This record gives sequence, structure tokens and C-alpha cells, in this order.
Amino acid sequence: MPDQDVRLQHLKVWLDEQLAILFADQGWGTVPPATLTAASSDASFRRYFRWEGAGRSFVVMDAPPPQENCKPFVDIAFLLAKSGINVPKIYAEDLERGFLLLNDLGNKTYLDVIDSENADALFDDALQALLAFQQLPMVAPLPSYDVALLRRELELFPQWYVKRELGIEFDAAQQVLWQQVSDLLIDSALAQPKVLVHRDYMPRNLMLSEPNPGVLDFQDAVYGPVTYDVTCLFKDAFLSWPEERVRGWLESYWQQASALDIPVQPDFEDFLRASDLMGVQRHLKVIGIFARICHRDGKPRYLADVPRFFDYIDAVLARRPELAELDVLLASLRAGVKA
Repeated sequence: MPDQDVRLQHLKVWLDEQLAILFADQGWGTVPPATLTAASSDASFRRYFRWEGAGRSFVVMDAPPPQENCKPFVDIAFLLAKSGINVPKIYAEDLERGFLLLNDLGNKTYLDVIDSENADALFDDALQALLAFQQLPMVAPLPSYDVALLRRELELFPQWYVKRELGIEFDAAQQVLWQQVSDLLIDSALAQPKVLVHRDYMPRNLMLSEPNPGVLDFQDAVYGPVTYDVTCLFKDAFLSWPEERVRGWLESYWQQASALDIPVQPDFEDFLRASDLMGVQRHLKVIGIFARICHRDGKPRYLADVPRFFDYIDAVLARRPELAELDVLLASLRAGVKA
């Protein structure tokens, strides 16, 4: 880790300078003795540290270029803050080096605290934040969830999971099935009304905070399908909920969104179908990403959650006959693995 150690030294020098400026500007006096500890890391190259001293705390983001770009985070934080979303306040930035000094939204994520008893209340807060940013006018220079992006995401599945993890190359028949499935999922996504999409709106990226929730990891936001984020929220990488409960939460969201003139599908069953197909697109993408993180980045632990996503897909296959080709394709892959 020598490169990271050098980055950390540069980060500490930069942080000392920025805190001295911040404390002087705020009239807080001199910077007190403090600790700097690892706050979290994620599946990307970003790292987070928590600075704590004399009753104050801040979070420092280390996002090394060229793998990471802080500018979208800064821009979208400003955009979301305008709608009252509790996102990190940016006290200082060095975009060239990939350093950000942020306020501290707390040290507990939804994933740390959520259970069957408090889930209704926590998810209600999460839905209020989601509804708030879905009402934002689509005027920021953000990319769209277009054909190219949707297809690029889907191709992670055959490229990294099928080929690298399973060691299987699609034969001609499997390739035809995959093309049919991809076209169906992409057409369904493109047919949906568009809103601002966080793209990773799940309990791990929501902080137990005041106001609740604090929202993180929004730097990849785009304009895209209205069902994307709400589907992501309840079909999480790290925990699963009973189907009946998810349906109730989706219906609550759909009713509230309709009342706020967020462009959800007018019929709830159409909304559910769009959510199901959107979910399958995301699940296939995430399976591919988890395989890529293992084989390219040397982080195998994410593969342990791949079966959860196949379970989500199987539940949808059982009620969506239009996805019969995917059912056949996955069965052929499973047969290939056993052979």
C-alpha cells in the first residue's frame, strides 16, 4: 500500500491547512488535538476518514485520480441540498488531488441499524428524501440513462460473471437469448418516465442522521427511469425483505409519488412490472460488478452476495412470463456449471 500511504501523508498536510482556515473563519479558535481514523471504504477506490477533536468531527474523502473524480460529487451535492436533502456539506475541496473535507452525517448507516421492527419508519424517511429529489427539475447537466449506458451495464454480466467467474462463453443459442433479454430490459427502462436517479439508493448509502436520512454516494446520478431508486432501496445487496412487505412499501411510494405529480406509471400493476424489469437489469449488472471487483480488484468478499441477486431474479421470473428467455438462459448456465 505504499501509494496509498503517500496519499495519506499528502491528505493529512492538506487537511491541517484546511482545518486551520475553517476554524479561523468560523471563529472556533485554534485547531485542537484530534484523531484521524478510517471511517469506511467501499467497492470503488474511494476512502473515508473521520477527524475528531474537542467535540467536533468531520469526514475526509480521499478519491484518487484518475480512478475517481470528485467533481460530480460536489456538483450533485449542491443540487440535492437545494431540495432539502441531507447531503454532506463541503467545507473544502481539492478536485485535482481528489480531497474533500465534509461535515459528519454520523457513524451509523441504515444497514447498521435496520431490522424488521424499525424498517417501516426508516424506509418512510428514505422515501421522503427520494420523493424530494425526484421533484427536482431536470435542468442540471447530468447524463441520461440511455441505450448505451443500460447495455454497457448489462454486458458486465456475461463479461465478468459468466466468462470470468463461471469460465463459460455464451454459445450461439445463449447469445440470442441474452440479446432478447437485454433488448426487453432496455426497452422497458427507456419507456419509463424520467427523474433524477441516484443509482445506488440503498441502506448502505443512507446514514442515520438528523434530518434523517443522510444521503451519500450520489456522484453517479443520472436522469433515468422513475422506478430505479425505489427498486434499489428494497432489493438491496446486503439484506432482503419478504415480497409482501416490499410490495406494500412500493405501493406507499407509488401513492405518494402520484400525489406529488412525480411521473410514475398511472396504474400500480404497470408500475410493479416496470419495477420488476428495472430490478432485473440492475441485479444482472450488480452480479457482473461483484465478479469484476473480485477478479480485477482482488476483493472477493462481494461474491458472497451474488446468490441474493439470483434469488431476486428468480422471484421476478416466477411472475413475469415475458422473461422466459432469461429463465432458459440461467438454467443453461447452471447446467454448464454442474457439468
